[in-house]
Amino acid sequence: MTLDEAREGQHCRILSLPGKDIRAQAIRFGINEGEFITCTAVIPGGPIIVAKNRQEIAIGRGLAKKITVEPITNPHPVKFPARRRAYGLPRP
Repeated sequence: MTLDEAREGQHCRILSLPGKDIRAQAIRFGINEGEFITCTAVIPGGPIIVAKNRQEIAIGRGLAKKITVEPITNPHPVKFPARRRAYGLPRP
C-alpha cells in the first residue's frame, strides 16, 4: 500500500522512497526505508501527517502516493506526539 492510503493512528513501516533526491530529503528528517512511523492525521484533500519518535512531518498527497509502506500490527510506541502538547491535550 502507499502512504496516502494510511488511516489516522495506523502504524507503518516504510518499504521504499522514490528517487534519490526525495530519499536524501527524507533522510534529513530522519525518515529512511525500514523506519517505523505513525500516521497521526489525514487532512482531507491535503497532506498526511506522520510521526517518528517526537517529530511530526507533513507529507503532501502527491509524494505520499509514491511512498510504499506496510501496516504494522505490533508497533513500537510513539510517545507523546508534539501535536498533543501543542493543543494542550492530556498525555495518553
